This record gives sequence, structure tokens and C-alpha cells, in this order.
Amino acid sequence: MNAIELLLTRQSDAKLVAPGPSEEQLAVIKQAALRVPDHGGIAPWQFIIVEGDARHKLGEIFQQSAIAEQQAEKMIERTKDHPLRAPMIIIAIAKYQAHPKVPHIEQVQSAGCSLFAMQQAAFAQGLGGIWRTGFFAQSSAVKKALKLDEVDEIVGYLYLGTPAVECKKPTRHKVDDYFSYL
Repeated sequence: MNAIELLLTRQSDAKLVAPGPSEEQLAVIKQAALRVPDHGGIAPWQFIIVEGDARHKLGEIFQQSAIAEQQAEKMIERTKDHPLRAPMIIIAIAKYQAHPKVPHIEQVQSAGCSLFAMQQAAFAQGLGGIWRTGFFAQSSAVKKALKLDEVDEIVGYLYLGTPAVECKKPTRHKVDDYFSYL
């Protein structure tokens, strides 16, 4: 797959099954994460790979955080199984480092670029993935369970695997609706 084809056909696949990335595919995904814009060369990222039985542990972290932060009962019941929706999850974290020329927002953006680069690398290798955020990306209880600092940001959870169904998604947006000239 060439770069233009990748950029114009990439999509999110919510229904993912085994197999997840092979060791070789994961090596490419990891390298892609580290090739993103990084003002100041400070590498403000951390990645946690969750697979196998560790997905159950992450589910328990999700469930305990939903309880601690008094979420709706329905959410508390369902959250334990969220990490089982894919064979692998990579948690992408912006590890903030005080820097006179690189503000917090740029460090979060860099980590977001890393997550997107990993999804693109997975897609280019025939895998599927979806970038999920929501409550568990903002939860202070999840951050604490993952031993993150308060200033760190979970930019997302990249669920990876093999798409369960082949579903090419149509283009949703018209270019002219979003671009103008000054």
C-alpha cells in the first residue's frame, strides 16, 4: 500500500478479532509511533501494550474507576469487558515534561500523532484498529492505577486486531466544506 492510498483509505474498524499484530507487525507499529513530530526532541510519550490476560486486568481498572467516580450502573456493568473487544490495546500517554519552548498542548499533540501513526502502520499491514477515548481517557482513577502523573494525558486506547467484517466506509465529508483560502 502506498502512502497516498493509506491516507485516503484508512478507516476505523470497531469489530476486531484475533489475530492481533504479529511480532513483526508490532515492531513496525512501534517504530511508526516514534517517527512523529517532536518539538525539542523530548519524546513526551509512553505506551502500554495490553494483550492476553492483561486485558482482564485493564477491564478491572476500568470497572473500579467507574465505581470510584460514581458512573451509571449500566456503565459499571459493561466496562469490565471493554478491553476484550480486540486482541491488543496500546494505551498512548502524553508524558508531560516541563520545557520552556514546548508547551503541554504540543506534547499532547505529539502523543496523539504517535497514536495515529500506529493506527496507520497497523492498517498498512492489513490490520484493523480503532482509537478510543471517552471516560477512561479522562479518568483520574485510571491514571492513578496506571501510575501516571496528574499532568500526564491518556490520549487514547488503540484497539488492534483483524477486522471481523470487511466494510469500506464511504467518504463522509466534502473537502470544500472544510477548506478555504485567506
